[in-house]
Amino acid sequence: QVRLVESGGGLVQAGGSLRLSCAASGTIFSANHMAWYRQAPGKQRELVARSSSSGSTNYADSVKGRFTISRDNAKNTVYLQMNTLKPEDTAVYYCNFRRIFSGDEYWGQGTQVTVSS
Repeated sequence: QVRLVESGGGLVQAGGSLRLSCAASGTIFSANHMAWYRQAPGKQRELVARSSSSGSTNYADSVKGRFTISRDNAKNTVYLQMNTLKPEDTAVYYCNFRRIFSGDEYWGQGTQVTVSS
């Protein structure tokens, strides 16, 4: 089992910044992905950014150049630095952990990000 605890959401004006954190605890194997997804009201959950334990990252086109995902493997923590936020970034942001070989995945409880115009 893996437990994910997110923090850092809130209300910010357009153009502002927020930093999300997600700490994983439990049975953590070295080969894994940690990622951030988001879900806006009435929309499907979508991938925002993913970080692999190998060091690779990928981003949704809508956030490239504005968001940065990083991780501290020693702390089993992943971060999402969000800059130049837009109202369309408003959503509940979820942390996701997935073991690469087994495919087992776990979700955090979600943290609300609201960007006012």
